[in-house]
Amino acid sequence: MTTLAPFARPLYVMLKPAGALCNLACDYCYYLEKAKLYQDNPKHVMSDELLEKFIEEYINSQTSPNVLFTWHGGETLMRPLSFYQKAVELQRKYARGRQIDNCLQTNGTLLTDEWCRFLHDNQWLVGISIDGPQEFHDEYRKNKQGKPSFVKVMQGINLLKKHNVEWNAMAVVNDYNADYPLEFYHFFKELDCHYIQFAPIVERLASHTDGRHLAAVDEDSKEGLADFSVTPRQWGNFLCTIFDEWVRHDVGNYYIQLFDSTLANWVGEQPGVCTLAKTCGHAGVMEFNGDVYSCDHFVFPQYKLGNIYSKTLVEMMYGERQQKFGLAKRDSLPTQCKECPYLFACNGECPKNRFCKTKDGEPGLNYLCQGYYQFFDHVAPYMDFMKRELQAKRAPANVMEAIRKGEIDLP
Repeated sequence: MTTLAPFARPLYVMLKPAGALCNLACDYCYYLEKAKLYQDNPKHVMSDELLEKFIEEYINSQTSPNVLFTWHGGETLMRPLSFYQKAVELQRKYARGRQIDNCLQTNGTLLTDEWCRFLHDNQWLVGISIDGPQEFHDEYRKNKQGKPSFVKVMQGINLLKKHNVEWNAMAVVNDYNADYPLEFYHFFKELDCHYIQFAPIVERLASHTDGRHLAAVDEDSKEGLADFSVTPRQWGNFLCTIFDEWVRHDVGNYYIQLFDSTLANWVGEQPGVCTLAKTCGHAGVMEFNGDVYSCDHFVFPQYKLGNIYSKTLVEMMYGERQQKFGLAKRDSLPTQCKECPYLFACNGECPKNRFCKTKDGEPGLNYLCQGYYQFFDHVAPYMDFMKRELQAKRAPANVMEAIRKGEIDLP
């Protein structure tokens, strides 16, 4: 297999400047355990030398005039503000006329006025991890002393608002908050948060991660999963309930990533979320020591592509191993998926969740399949309408008027 030419697609690598270090200890965090990969390293922090090497190479590897840096954790603010000030200086040094954008994901508890002034002045987009109202958020998002974190997160959000920092919300949907979709959605609207990402939590128990596939699951099955995992039925009901509220009142005003990505697939465009894309592999992740992995959810030794000190980003991200990783999502679908009328919308979702067997015993079915099918089947008439509007160069938000006129009936 030949190496994919660098100009074929954008190169995107997420940064972990503090590795898995975090001031919280959320029950469902999939990344805290990654610290075990580097037990021999006393400090899980990115050096200034590596920071400069990455920034220069990352910018020079791009063929687009726009370059996006995404800073992720662990908790990104475990690094001091001076680290990010240095990053901005280096970006300006190596930009060579390119437009540089930055996105930083944080739990928000360490934000200060000083941090927010920096974020505003440099036009950074901030993603805040918050799981809905206080009762829902504090169920699983606690600090290392077991104390809830909601109040501090809200203090951080208020600071972002005070300094007019652009921000959006990343909300984990779990077994608890999934049963209260409208309370969940209204909370974000009350916060005046217009960009929301829903992330369903599906976490397998260690005893069930040995490569085995679970038998076909029903809508409420959680065999081999952590208790906080959302069930297929919960996920489907959650999405459908919020969609019905959104499609009546909020299209074009509140942007829910999964709904936007579904519409993108409906019209044949690239979705904004990788889980619904046909292939994987376009978004790698670099740890604090320069190790590069295929994906943020596949930071395991077998998915390590190399280290930036021994291989270039282009070699790693366009190399044969990463190509195979990306194409495996498309090529490993079971027959049930290939025959599904909504394959174009789902594409089998994230490979990390494909640990079930179909009813015919074929491995590779996504655990959340039934929930997604329920959602796509439910939204199909509205997606069809919005697709026609887009094709006619009209606003998809016209769907709200069509519903009011009775041209489309909600179930």
